[in-house]
Amino acid sequence: MGSWIIQTAVMVLSVFISSGQGKRDKVLYCSACRAIVDELNYSISQVDPKKTINVGSFRLNPDGTLKDKKVPLARSETHLSELLDGVCGSMSDYALHVDPDTQHKQYMRFAPRSSGAAGDFPDFKNFQFDGPEAPSALKFACETVVEELEDDIISLFSEGAEHVQEELCNRVSDYCRISSHTDKEL
Repeated sequence: MGSWIIQTAVMVLSVFISSGQGKRDKVLYCSACRAIVDELNYSISQVDPKKTINVGSFRLNPDGTLKDKKVPLARSETHLSELLDGVCGSMSDYALHVDPDTQHKQYMRFAPRSSGAAGDFPDFKNFQFDGPEAPSALKFACETVVEELEDDIISLFSEGAEHVQEELCNRVSDYCRISSHTDKEL
């Protein structure tokens, strides 16, 4: 147990140091960004679209009426902030996946969701379960992405932007670009 704690601490420290130097693991951070979008899209899809929340100033107008408006709960800033608080907890459901044909690496969800079919997931033999430090590294990357891009994430989801993953992970953050001089994706 003690060696696991030391290994985890060393791994987290090395990720922290490398991220502070700007040399982030592109596969790790791109995967974290994509996982955040995937998890948020799933969570939003689980909310009853008829549920709304009042937003506005909640001040009385001169005529005595209340100035507010109703927006769908699922895409409200309040709800999205709550979802962001817990999104990185689901990173333990992801593992490094290596495409057997292209050798392309990315962290992918291996655990089925309660409403999903088990047949929707790639073969487990293509996943690398590298012990307890792998989910910790992805969770740390997720927390870093959320911290750095929280306002952008909330803005894109509350506006109902199309292609959120491409917008957030390629254009806003560059996490999924091979180089900053090209438009190629990881």
